[in-house]
Amino acid sequence: MQYAWTCSCCGKQFDTLPLDWAYDAPNYWHDIPEAERATRGRLSPDFCVADEHFFIRGCLEVPIVGFDDKLVLGVWVSQSAASFKRAQELFDRDPDPDEAPRFGWLCNAIRFYPTSTLGLASSVHFQSGNQRPLIKLHAGDHPLIAEQRDGITMARVQEIVAASMPRH
Repeated sequence: MQYAWTCSCCGKQFDTLPLDWAYDAPNYWHDIPEAERATRGRLSPDFCVADEHFFIRGCLEVPIVGFDDKLVLGVWVSQSAASFKRAQELFDRDPDPDEAPRFGWLCNAIRFYPTSTLGLASSVHFQSGNQRPLIKLHAGDHPLIAEQRDGITMARVQEIVAASMPRH
């Protein structure tokens, strides 16, 4: 997104705002000692099996008030064995028009929120066109839920971007 802004941390000026972030794995994967990961599970860019747990990656979209763009977080959501299997079946094909959303728990700690995002209830909505599923949070009082529902200001986007950038 073309939008000039100044980082509040370092004062550096930027011409664009990065609006997509992705987590490389669910938090649970990183809790497994690295030496044990190969024997306890497998991880791809879209699917993770760790011990008896199943996860898929999807897109959690947060609208930006007054703009067509959205902040998109590539997050991991837990799935039951049956929902995980269905997600794999749908990976390279379009879902049926009446495909029901699947329940899951958000499995990433998104650090720019004052309280943990781990375990927020969500629905996984499979999409056509070989796109990653959309993650929609269930009702609740967490700030991320409110932001997904109501949108965020450009000032909040800048705050998130500054908090997410490597320290200069």
